Amino acid sequence: MDTPEQPQIYLITPPAISLASFPDRLARVVDGAEIACIRLALAGKDEDQIARAADACREVAHARDVALVISNHVLLAQRLGLDGVHLDDAARSVRAARKELGPDAVVGSFCGTSRHDGMTAGEAGADYVAFGPVGQSSLGDGSFADPDLFQWWSEMIEVPVVAEGGLTDEIVRTLAPHTDFFGIGDEIWSAEDPLASLNTLIAAMG
Repeated sequence: MDTPEQPQIYLITPPAISLASFPDRLARVVDGAEIACIRLALAGKDEDQIARAADACREVAHARDVALVISNHVLLAQRLGLDGVHLDDAARSVRAARKELGPDAVVGSFCGTSRHDGMTAGEAGADYVAFGPVGQSSLGDGSFADPDLFQWWSEMIEVPVVAEGGLTDEIVRTLAPHTDFFGIGDEIWSAEDPLASLNTLIAAMG
């Protein structure tokens, strides 16, 4: 995957979504901005609920040629016809997920603030590594992935990198030269107009 001049947007769904309204909100955002990938990041474990949400989001994503991955549920990713999986356990499951899903699926790995975990995930076959949070966020254990980590990664490692968790205009501006993707979720979904919030963050990349 070539590193783009400007980072791409990796959209993350809220942990709980309303099937009555969220697919329309998602469609509006995807129609209004260039989105590289969507992650279904539901908090619950209810398989039926996750499957219904996945179906609704897949319809929006695939109609627009956008990949849809799911957090952690490797078998569901396969069963629901999704494009891959995003793993939250650093590098531990990457090899098994790749074996299960095959070479064409997207397998991504969230590695918190650990350079070592990121490198291990890359070696195990991850398509991208995500670090975060980069700002105030409930993600992780309270420590931050600082700009130096992204700068070092972009100079030394070929595996694409995602910056996520607590993004602000200022953080986006700082990290834009050193990251391939921004993982954007809570930052926009709590706003009345998610697309306007997203466009504000995109403008900060320029």
